[in-house]
Amino acid sequence: MDHLMSLMGGLSPAGFAAAMVITLFAGFVKGAIGFAMPLIMISTFATFMPPPVALAALILPVLVTNIQQAFRQGAGAAWESVLKYRRMIVMIVIFIIVSAQFVLVIPSWLMLGLLGVPVSAFALVQLAGRDLKLQLRHRRGAEYALGTVGGIYGGLSGVWGPPVLVYLVSVGAEKREMVRVQGVVFLIGVAVLMAAHVQTGVLNMQTVPFSAVLMAPAMLGMWIGFALQDRLDPLRFRWWTLVLLAVTGLNLVRQAVMG
Repeated sequence: MDHLMSLMGGLSPAGFAAAMVITLFAGFVKGAIGFAMPLIMISTFATFMPPPVALAALILPVLVTNIQQAFRQGAGAAWESVLKYRRMIVMIVIFIIVSAQFVLVIPSWLMLGLLGVPVSAFALVQLAGRDLKLQLRHRRGAEYALGTVGGIYGGLSGVWGPPVLVYLVSVGAEKREMVRVQGVVFLIGVAVLMAAHVQTGVLNMQTVPFSAVLMAPAMLGMWIGFALQDRLDPLRFRWWTLVLLAVTGLNLVRQAVMG
């Protein structure tokens, strides 16, 4: 009985079913667009389970779906993405580690607001038809800068995706490359966070089984989402990416305002 309750995360049958459906949907969105899975899961899970359990629950599904996403075109393509975007990846990893040391010093609401406002503004202006693409001659500096920003925010708030997306949209990355690069960057980031939460105790013998169970609906949703992604034309894909980027940014602002 205790083993069963551990697999269900201590939830009621209805709560467990809701967690499975939410994870399936989050996996579908990630498969179709390439991101937003942790945002969907944490924002909904936290309404019916303790925040530490909600955080632990999403770690393994996010890890396994990022492996799927990063290596969908094979290890060679994933490695090419690592080399091509190595500056951004290195800066993200370095500053996740560095900024995590200050997580108790800087108010999280302030960091969420400072990230959410420019990200949502960028996406909304692009959706309105204004072109804010970075000049290619500044690409190297932008990669360093946005990688640094992503790492700083990642260490402080667990959110490092939006700066990566801003960069990829700005340089006009091709659809499959955009999704693959997100998978590579997010995979590295979640691996760093997973190691940190093993140390903090968020991932433990009680929460790991529940997180492991949620890998199945996450992977199923991911594959369904891949089928939709393959059907989306590049312009429509970019539009949906900007829409979800705007929603992500506005949600960060909401969290900042609510403290």
